[in-house]
Amino acid sequence: MEKKTIFNAAKSTALIFGILAGLGGLTHGIGEILQGNVKPDGIIIESWTQGPIATNMGGEPGMTIVPSLLVTGILTVLVSLAIVVWSAAFMRDRTAGRILLLLSVIMLLTGGGFGPPIIGILAGVAGTGIGKPSPWWRSRLSRGVWRSLVALWPWIFGIAVANGVFLVIGSLVLVYLFDLNMPDLFVMSFFFAVLSLSLTLAVGRGYDVQGRGSGALALA
Repeated sequence: MEKKTIFNAAKSTALIFGILAGLGGLTHGIGEILQGNVKPDGIIIESWTQGPIATNMGGEPGMTIVPSLLVTGILTVLVSLAIVVWSAAFMRDRTAGRILLLLSVIMLLTGGGFGPPIIGILAGVAGTGIGKPSPWWRSRLSRGVWRSLVALWPWIFGIAVANGVFLVIGSLVLVYLFDLNMPDLFVMSFFFAVLSLSLTLAVGRGYDVQGRGSGALALA
């Protein structure tokens, strides 16, 4: 009989959004590497200064405490890859969530932009609820609200994931293949990502406390 791996809400959120955060950081790192071994003008930088990302997406701003864009880019790529691998392979308990939080803060300080680290931090917060979700919901919500949470979480999660994939991957497809120049669209997508991910995290905690989170996803 084929063995199945079961994900609860907290683990699903941390795993998927951790991967998306890492992929987003990679985009920043590549742009910084292409700028070469030059000193940034200050702590706030533009990850891309040429090409569709620079012209159509506002250059993907970020920050760095490293005095070289080449080194910044290399560090961003390494940390982003670590986040992708960690989220995909090691997101098993609360400690893994804390480590994702730490990696996301490091990515923020070394050129990974603002969006990817914030998404990674929220994913890490979700990961800290793996195996031991907060009892806050249980003591404050009625049975009817519990049922609503269980019913709503997959929809909220699905919307958040769809927007996250659009923000990290779809945006690149649109600017490179279709030359779409709508930076405000991507800014709005980022703010919606923060809102929807925060809501996913909160509702997911209630979903897991209900005791049915283990059935959130079943992957063969």
